Amino acid sequence: MARNDLPVRPAESGRWLTRARWPSGGARAALIGLGLAGYAWVDATAAPFSIRALVGVLIPGAVLAAIAYRWRPSRIAPPERLDVTGMSYWAICITMLFEWEASAFRDNSWPWHPSLTNLINPLLAPHPLKSAAIVVWMLVGWALVKR
Repeated sequence: MARNDLPVRPAESGRWLTRARWPSGGARAALIGLGLAGYAWVDATAAPFSIRALVGVLIPGAVLAAIAYRWRPSRIAPPERLDVTGMSYWAICITMLFEWEASAFRDNSWPWHPSLTNLINPLLAPHPLKSAAIVVWMLVGWALVKR
């Protein structure tokens, strides 16, 4: 008998009650999903670049950092050989994105050379889409921690 299944007190019908446990399986996933969706919905109401938006980003980051520190994943064995071609494609793409942002910041000219942020902001303007983006961001963070 597991510790959580220990009898607590007899009910009036004569059956023993058990201690409440954290739901398992699908119920747990549903509760966590509802919690993430609720948090994202509230967090999406914050004005961009405000203190509230900063705190809304720092809280999930701190939770994921605490989880990553407390329950460290097992080490992944390094590959026997590095795929230089694939790595160079990623490096080129990331360098191009950084260059785009840096040149848009330097030129400070939104109409003819918008930054990626200026291009994405209108797409994320509706509240449900912004909330969904926050949920995706938190799930990506969880996937990195879980890995």
